Amino acid sequence: MEDLLLFIFLTFLLAASLSVCFIKKLIHAVIVFGVYSLVMSVIWQMLGSPDLAITEAAAGIGVSVIMIAVVTRLGREDQ
Repeated sequence: MEDLLLFIFLTFLLAASLSVCFIKKLIHAVIVFGVYSLVMSVIWQMLGSPDLAITEAAAGIGVSVIMIAVVTRLGREDQ
């Protein structure tokens, strides 16, 4: 069961990483990146590395907040 869940999460990571490249609205790309980081931290926890999971979660939240601030400061919807 755990292997199936890990496979589903890894498939989601692949889809999320590809979708970030093709999403036109910058704020949506930042949100998908934040979800990617959250799922990656769950995967690290499932693999038995809680220190990496905490680091991934903290770095992902920090980078996502900075990116959201930059996108809202720019005021641009798409590129």
